Amino acid sequence: MGRIVQFETQDLAGAALAVLAGGGAFAFRELAIVPRATVGICAAAGAPGWCVPRGWVLSGQYYGAFGWAALAAGLAAFFWGSRAVAGLAIGLGIAAVVNYNGTSGISGAALGLIAWLSLLTGRSGWTRP
Repeated sequence: MGRIVQFETQDLAGAALAVLAGGGAFAFRELAIVPRATVGICAAAGAPGWCVPRGWVLSGQYYGAFGWAALAAGLAAFFWGSRAVAGLAIGLGIAAVVNYNGTSGISGAALGLIAWLSLLTGRSGWTRP
């Protein structure tokens, strides 16, 4: 027969982290990076304060920081077996794809999803002591 899915507090935390990281990255990109007007606004003298994090995001995108962060979180979730870290890996993977770091980002998200589903369903060898 099928296994009963058992939700824990960490599942809610993982889902919240996935929504915050992935949705936040998507919203920030749509509002602060995609519009062409932001290029001129941030290049002008006396640029508004939100141009600083915009520059950080663009640098992180260039160096692949989002993808590497997602991969690190995915590996941690896969080997450590934490549902919250798995949710974070999924959220960072979404953020990585949104910021064009998809190769390592989607790998981290996949590892996080495998770990989360394995822990959620009580798959053999995935239960924590």
